[in-house]
Amino acid sequence: MAVRCEHDAVVLAAGGSARLGRPKQLLTVGGETLLQRAVRLAKATGPTRIVVVLGAHADTLAPLVTGTPIVFNPTWDTGMASSLARAAAALAGRTYPVLVTLVDQPCLTQEHLQTLLVAYDGSRDVVSAYGDALGPPALLRPETLAAAGRLTGDTGFRRLWGVAHPAAIRRDALGRDLDTPDDVADAVRAGLIDP
Repeated sequence: MAVRCEHDAVVLAAGGSARLGRPKQLLTVGGETLLQRAVRLAKATGPTRIVVVLGAHADTLAPLVTGTPIVFNPTWDTGMASSLARAAAALAGRTYPVLVTLVDQPCLTQEHLQTLLVAYDGSRDVVSAYGDALGPPALLRPETLAAAGRLTGDTGFRRLWGVAHPAAIRRDALGRDLDTPDDVADAVRAGLIDP
């Protein structure tokens, strides 16, 4: 088994899925909701602490993650940066790197998360690369996450790195969107989401 670094974990699940018209957190893979799947994958990495950030549909989603600390983001509609800021506040003062994952990545694997953890040496963040983008899942240094309070809107992750260049682990399949009914239909046809 590969050596893993001690870390905390955050699952960002606060979005309203406006373009989809229903909570994407409730889409299923093999009968498991994307929310439950994201939490399970994050927990399987062995974090010292984990938090799930909920916002839209929180009353419906919270019962799906019993036994896991939940942070409520009342300003979820302002973009992902507000959820990162809530996560940073919940983990303030902790000294571990933080694994940040999203719920809407049906191609995410345990192996990819493990690769991020193994690649971390403390000198820089380790992030996922897909297409031309860098983003979550990402293993952030504590000081990177602490900077999240200064972010706004949906450009959170790229702004966290500023001029610093994170280490990137490529997994292009993570770039698949689940934002619209057509995206979900494509994912169903590809066997990534349950019909």
